Amino acid sequence: MYGLQQPPFSSQSPSQLPEPSAPPMALNPALLKSARQIYRTYYEVHPEDVQRPIGIAISTKTHRGKLIFGDRPVLLPNECFVPISQIEPGLH
Repeated sequence: MYGLQQPPFSSQSPSQLPEPSAPPMALNPALLKSARQIYRTYYEVHPEDVQRPIGIAISTKTHRGKLIFGDRPVLLPNECFVPISQIEPGLH
């Protein structure tokens, strides 16, 4: 499994979507490694930021991603969401 992929158009109501606190799913180890590197690089470049992201939206093809600070990530078809609990297990 490559992550928590979101379909482009979800017919589910918000109450049917998985909760952010749901048990983590298995991720592709290469995606997880890329997500950790993105997270580390962001905080090396922006050490003054104290706001913690909820995770990273990352492309399953290019392994490029962005930190997500909102409540619910909106993903493109080739992206998956890596929750912060899988990037830094010691945080939670």
